[in-house]
Amino acid sequence: MSRVTKNKELLNTRLASNYGGWIYCNKCDENIGYLCYSKYDCLELDYECNCGNKGKIFIDFLDSQESKKSFDELIVIKNRLSCPLDSEPLITILDKKVRNYDLNIVCKSCHSIYKKEKL
Repeated sequence: MSRVTKNKELLNTRLASNYGGWIYCNKCDENIGYLCYSKYDCLELDYECNCGNKGKIFIDFLDSQESKKSFDELIVIKNRLSCPLDSEPLITILDKKVRNYDLNIVCKSCHSIYKKEKL
């Protein structure tokens, strides 16, 4: 079932689909990650690609639930950053393709906000 986006901001970035799929840098056209379509409620990602391009993604949905900050860290399952409570895959960021990033993502299942950075 398709979700309706409330806010969608892509800066120097494109997605393979409306609100998920492969994530590409607009400058070098490199694939920098993968966003799981139906597993997140809100995403804020600021990154710097290896080519020097600074990109941003902000997406949330009309049916997003109220969220709460989690002090748990995302777990890695088969290179996917996943929710530590239910092991649902949320996003993959290809560390070797980006210099740094700042990620805030809300799991659709547990409504927890997870933060991850690469400096």
